[in-house]
Amino acid sequence: MNYSRLFHWMDRKLKISNRLKETAIIYVMFLMVSMRKHSMDAAATFSGSSKSRFSKFLKNHSNLAEIKLDQLSKKQAKRFGKNLRFIADGKLCWKIGILIDSTLQKRSSLHSENVKRFNHGQGFVIGHQWTNIVLFINDVLIPLPPIAFHSHGYCREHDIPYKTEHEHVIEYIESLNLYDYIGPHDPKKVVVLADSGYDNKMIENAIVRKGWIFIFALKKKRSVKSEKEYENLPKSDWRRVEQTFKNHRRVKWVTVYVLKNRPGKKKRMEFRIRQIMGYLRYVGKAQLICSEFKKRPNGRRKYLACNDLKATPRQILVGYRIRWEIEIFHKMIKMLQGFEDVAPKYFRSVVAHVHWVYCAYILLNSNLPGMPTTVKSMTEKQKFVEQAIKKKTISHYLQLLSRFNGVDQLKSELQQALDAPFPLQTLVI
Repeated sequence: MNYSRLFHWMDRKLKISNRLKETAIIYVMFLMVSMRKHSMDAAATFSGSSKSRFSKFLKNHSNLAEIKLDQLSKKQAKRFGKNLRFIADGKLCWKIGILIDSTLQKRSSLHSENVKRFNHGQGFVIGHQWTNIVLFINDVLIPLPPIAFHSHGYCREHDIPYKTEHEHVIEYIESLNLYDYIGPHDPKKVVVLADSGYDNKMIENAIVRKGWIFIFALKKKRSVKSEKEYENLPKSDWRRVEQTFKNHRRVKWVTVYVLKNRPGKKKRMEFRIRQIMGYLRYVGKAQLICSEFKKRPNGRRKYLACNDLKATPRQILVGYRIRWEIEIFHKMIKMLQGFEDVAPKYFRSVVAHVHWVYCAYILLNSNLPGMPTTVKSMTEKQKFVEQAIKKKTISHYLQLLSRFNGVDQLKSELQQALDAPFPLQTLVI
């Protein structure tokens, strides 16, 4: 694949007006290749232009990035939605996965807009928080437009009503129309996966109202009842999920084997689980699962809840493990696509950068023109794009030679490069 073919392919995918087309495509292309740091200086070096070209573009056209990500995610989902398969190679009874998780975008100081200190387990982290909601279709992850967390100060400055992360997620779920992404579908084939940070009755009820299935990790303090307790105990008497499983020690442990795919080999992981039918307080009837590693029985236990009463305990466990795909997505965009490398003062520039990063992720996982089917990893796809870009200089020289008096023009251009006071870099554009 040559550079011209790649540029026109991205132009057809993004469909940006002529005034901003070149800058937008170059910036997305810059995010698609491997760089030590995807900063504004690196973008200027990559394109052979000035840093202000991209800083102004991000600051003044953040809405364009949001629109293009929404369009790209819908196109990608429709492409795979034409032939939906069951998740995990047919081992589960659901076809569409919706994964929810948040990630932090680190910043160096508190002086930029909408920067806040977050308690991140082992200490405080300064930066922005993004809640990502992604589709998992045919074993392909498709990021949807993310949710930006706004601090109290940023809301006061821009006259925005403050909302918690859970309130944002509830609104997002209620307004999410999957018909725009995959067309007609059975809501019972949609499963929402999230960790205990989203174990909230309002979120779970919003999912139930949509007719979807949820598999959530429960907090140890979450109030539940088994079927017998629901019939015999007073309505106001609920138990913690941890205590509920202690009260049902007679329920036997069942061993479950799960394959963990690794490059070049497959490793089998052993879990043991206990399952009881019960009720989630303020939500309704659900299956309750207690799971742990079999070889580490004294380790950390995980409590799961699923409102699909026909699913097997193994399907619930395997389904929840698919949630790890969003963690891999966070790792990829941070390590390979510069999710945390941008450092502007204005938050709207950060919003534009994040949305263009997700656009670059979707394009890398599309069928790049001329890319062999054997290329599957993100690093290999990035190298494939880099090779197409490197060919641009050679194509430029061949084009000069094909012109009338092309040899003299080529000599003149090479002489200008030799006479320059500083060595000229190979220009992409």
